[in-house]
Amino acid sequence: MPDKSINHECGLFGIWKHDEAARLAYYGLHSIQHRGQDGAGIVVKNGDTLTRKKGDGLLTEAFTGEMLADMPGTSAIAHVLYAKSGAKTHTAQPLLFHSETNSLAVCDNGSFVNSKSIRLKLEEYGSIFQTNSNSEILAHIIRRSRRTNFLDGLKIALSQVYGGFAVLVMTQDGMYAARDRRGLRPLVIGKLGDSYIVASETCAFDTVGATYVRDVAPGEVVTIDDTGMKSEFYTSDRDLNVCGMEFIYISRPDSSIEGVNVHTSRKNAGRILAKESPTKADVVIASPDTGISAAIGYAEALSIPYEIGLIRNRYIGRTFIAPSQNLREQGVKMKLSAVRSIVEGKSVVLVDDSIVRGTTVKHIANLLKEAGANEVHMKIASPLFKYACYYGIDLPSPKELIAHKRTVGQIAELVGADSVAFISEKGLADAIGISHAGKCRGLCMACLNGDYPTHLQDFAGVEVEED
Repeated sequence: MPDKSINHECGLFGIWKHDEAARLAYYGLHSIQHRGQDGAGIVVKNGDTLTRKKGDGLLTEAFTGEMLADMPGTSAIAHVLYAKSGAKTHTAQPLLFHSETNSLAVCDNGSFVNSKSIRLKLEEYGSIFQTNSNSEILAHIIRRSRRTNFLDGLKIALSQVYGGFAVLVMTQDGMYAARDRRGLRPLVIGKLGDSYIVASETCAFDTVGATYVRDVAPGEVVTIDDTGMKSEFYTSDRDLNVCGMEFIYISRPDSSIEGVNVHTSRKNAGRILAKESPTKADVVIASPDTGISAAIGYAEALSIPYEIGLIRNRYIGRTFIAPSQNLREQGVKMKLSAVRSIVEGKSVVLVDDSIVRGTTVKHIANLLKEAGANEVHMKIASPLFKYACYYGIDLPSPKELIAHKRTVGQIAELVGADSVAFISEKGLADAIGISHAGKCRGLCMACLNGDYPTHLQDFAGVEVEED
């Protein structure tokens, strides 16, 4: 449970050829609600007509049963939105465009590192933008390509953008799924009877009863229509650099990325962390919920009892009234509480997935000490965050990161722990099982080590090295 300063930009779900497309899209979005809670939208295809409904907030706030019942159709693409911190406005996707010849729905997850440059260029050509989304950029490029074959126009658009992204597009004739040329953001394909499904995570397949077929490859665009599924690549410059944060924190533990189960990778990280930083302790506990898998691995590796030492109040969510400054500590206790009978008088190992700003783990260390823990040793199943992400993970600026110009010992003192240890980069790569030999190969750890797998066009001159 890291401080609310790691956020991820959106989740995608699409289904082609199903009589209850809108309802299944709604269920699929529920399974990836963790990827965005600020808005949701569904575009459904009924014959040659594309219609959209959207709303702000969680799915239960954005949609009602009556709304879904009023969305007949056999295909749909859908989106959950995370609004980037500091953004003055946000637009729920998919975006829907109509012209005299066709209709086009687009939604995306991630970020283009050259979006500003492309917008300026398109504006010089006369384009006028209504939103700040990447999807609108793609729609403008597709339209300007003037290709009679839609797929050709889409490939031209995809070849002009760089960064970490996944895209779903739907027309009257087909659904198109594409992934960035480095495969930073995940995108997977499944089947439900004769229907094809595309989603940001495989957990969506389990929710709707579909079976996994394969991941969309880096630089690939997959066409799904009434004739079946076809594949092409929009670029020859392709390599796998899947985002390490998907395994560390973002994806659900029951999802798999590139054939690697997320829970298994986190449990492996805990085992490796135990080898890299063993500590004699009475009990191992987890910071709920994303620290649980690694905590189990750590405890098993050292034969230390694993216990539930922290309880999260699941009824404090979006509508929770923030406490005043002098009651802020009480507000944290309302969200999280220590189990005194588990930690009192004991040396405790606390396992968490990451430390970003350090504010939450500081409160947790204080909670455990107040509950009578003699010692609190923090084991973190990710390396230190030191750098900015330009590929869709909304991290604080490097100067706000607790690892900025601090040693591990200084971090331990700052958060009030008796010790703090972080897994090594090699340990994380081994836990996930995707090769990290050489710079940015297989696994992207740019926010951890500053090795960016793409050029940063609109961020030229940024200080990547912040130490």
